[in-house]
Amino acid sequence: MSGSLRDFRGRVALIGLLRIAHVAGVVGVGAAVLDGRPPDGFLFLLVASGGAIAALDAWAKRAWLGQISGLAILAKAAVLAALVLAGLFGAAAFWALLAFSVAAAHAPARLRHRRLFG
Repeated sequence: MSGSLRDFRGRVALIGLLRIAHVAGVVGVGAAVLDGRPPDGFLFLLVASGGAIAALDAWAKRAWLGQISGLAILAKAAVLAALVLAGLFGAAAFWALLAFSVAAAHAPARLRHRRLFG
């Protein structure tokens, strides 16, 4: 049963809106970091929207948490949190996390959906 998809009316539209918010957060954080200023509310927008997307993905398909795509998101969130808490989040970390995110999100489906756990 862990491979089945749970859904609700409007889930796809909600995820689409959350993705718009997430990209706005990424752009805002990137602009702030590259300009040497604090990301202010953009970091919250990035984390809140990304967390909501991940929660919806995990709810819709529990197997997602054991797949490369889910594990990549969890790893990215952990690294981001550690860097921010340690005061080490800067331009290099931003570009590294962005490159990792793009690579993970756009990897072939057979790789992204490969189950490592569960």
